[in-house]
Amino acid sequence: MTTTAPVTSLADLDPDGTYSYADYLSWQFEELVELWRGKIMRRMGAPADRHQAAVGNLFLTFGNHLRRQRCQVRVAPYDVRLPRPGQPADQKAIYTVVQPDICVICDPAKIDERGCLGAPDLVIEVTSPRTQARDWKGKLDLYEEAGVPEYWIVSPKEQTIAVFVHEAATGRYQLVGEYSEPGAVPCATLPGLGLDWADIFKEAEG
Repeated sequence: MTTTAPVTSLADLDPDGTYSYADYLSWQFEELVELWRGKIMRRMGAPADRHQAAVGNLFLTFGNHLRRQRCQVRVAPYDVRLPRPGQPADQKAIYTVVQPDICVICDPAKIDERGCLGAPDLVIEVTSPRTQARDWKGKLDLYEEAGVPEYWIVSPKEQTIAVFVHEAATGRYQLVGEYSEPGAVPCATLPGLGLDWADIFKEAEG
C-alpha cells in the first residue's frame, strides 16, 4: 500500500497545480493561503495599521448592529468555500476557498465549524497597495461568479468605498455607489445599518 507523505510546507506544492478543498484540508503548514479556481494564492504579508483599523471599525459596526439578529458577521482569517455554480458542495468538487476581510452571512445553514459554505450575503475586502489589483479584479470576478449579492471594496489609503450589487438578470455586478467623504453609506443587505463613511476612517481623521 502506497501512502502519500503529508504536506508540511507550502514549498512542497506545485505552484502550477490545481487543488481542491479536500487537498486544502490535508495541508499541515501554518501559512495562510486561498484557492482561486484550484490555484494557490499566497497571502501578501502582514497588512498595514490603517488596513487593520478599517477592518476593526467595520467589524465593530456590523457586529453591534447584528447582535442577537439572524445575520452574522465574520472577520478574516475565516474560510469561505465557494462551490462552482451548479456543482455539488463536496470537498473534492470545491476549488475556491477565500478569506474575505469581512463577510455577513444571513443563512445560518451556511455556517459550520469550518467556516461558510456558499456565498455570503455581503463581502468586504479592505485593500492595501499589494492587494488592490486582486480585490478589484480577481476577487470581484470570483464573488460575481459565486453570486455574492453585495461586494464592497474599501481603500484606506484613498479613504474610499466602492459598493457593487449583483444583478440576477445579468449575473454581473453593478457599481451602485462610491463614497469618499463623511455621509451615509447605504447597505443593500442591511438597510437599517446606518453606517457613515466616518465610522470606517475615523482613526485617519483623528
